Amino acid sequence: MKIVYVNDAIAIWGGLERILVEKINALTELFGYEVYLLTANQGSHPLPYPLHPQTVHRDLDILFYQQYLYRGIRRYLKKRELHRLFLHCLREQIRLIQPDVIVCARLEYLWDVSRVRGNIPLAFESHSSCLLRHFIQVGWLTRLKYDYYNRAARRADQVVALTDGDAAAWRKLNPNVSVIPDFVHLNPTDRFCDYAAKSVIFVGRFSAQKDISTLLQIWRVVHQRHPDWTLQIFGGYGEEQDMLLPQIEQMNCNVVVHETTPDIFERYLENSILLLTSRFEPFGLVLPEAMSCGLPVVAFDCPYGPVNIISDGKDGFLIRNRDIHSYAEKVCLLMESQELRRSMGQAGVVSSRRYDPSIIMPLWKEFFERQVTKKSL
Repeated sequence: MKIVYVNDAIAIWGGLERILVEKINALTELFGYEVYLLTANQGSHPLPYPLHPQTVHRDLDILFYQQYLYRGIRRYLKKRELHRLFLHCLREQIRLIQPDVIVCARLEYLWDVSRVRGNIPLAFESHSSCLLRHFIQVGWLTRLKYDYYNRAARRADQVVALTDGDAAAWRKLNPNVSVIPDFVHLNPTDRFCDYAAKSVIFVGRFSAQKDISTLLQIWRVVHQRHPDWTLQIFGGYGEEQDMLLPQIEQMNCNVVVHETTPDIFERYLENSILLLTSRFEPFGLVLPEAMSCGLPVVAFDCPYGPVNIISDGKDGFLIRNRDIHSYAEKVCLLMESQELRRSMGQAGVVSSRRYDPSIIMPLWKEFFERQVTKKSL
């Protein structure tokens, strides 16, 4: 089977990028599929995650950012030029490859992919949320843009969502929605955290979605009761970084900020609790990752991922209504009982195995085979 994935780029140490590469590698390694990754904006950026040697990566070298080197009418004309080039290159690659299925992993590209795919089955793989515009504060123009992009889902033969909640939203635009959660690269070591470290870990970008601002409010409350504990933030660059880093420096509350790292499992093992304060999470990759290392987790019950991953009171805590004080109380409860951290952490190791590739990848095999069968009928 030949499968083409279309994405903008694989250029940063991000969760979406990692899971996309690992899934493509698994399709090649486990099932012998012939997989092609087509990117539009890779340019000279190296791939942060290695592709399987038999996977073919072709960058169309469109570099859409070039339009922003111009202003006014010249920007508009450049945008149209790049768009025509993108359609031409995409159409040519599809003609050359003749794939059995096309998967678009970038909502902004879905209209264009649908125009050039011919009669090849097209799936849209949602790594964000259908209702994204409701979860973050955006202007009316941005809302219109999101609505326009979302309507492209009607042009796909299938939408693949990560959770039942997001699937329900997509079904209002396209009735053909499947739910396949991310598979998770679980703890590759033969070790688990020992729950002795007075250290808590947070992994996420400095973005409105991850809401580190609320994390800091919670930590101020926690730090008053447990000043001997440290918060370790592993946060990639985001739009709120310049605003939040000075605040963190002024807090004097044992908060340490690190750059993102490819060796995140070693960092999980050095801590005793994982925190997540996202406003929304299409899935929440860090939750089962940390749980597979034995960490109990605390997260807001945000749309839609955490409620699918955490069994409240068993392997972590789900905090409803974005209640900061309830969140801080649960963190303190875990800090005050090593035995509670251990029992929840051990339960998390077991529950995280639901997302092992051996469980999730057969769902993708069945999905692709179903698309090909439909085409032949």
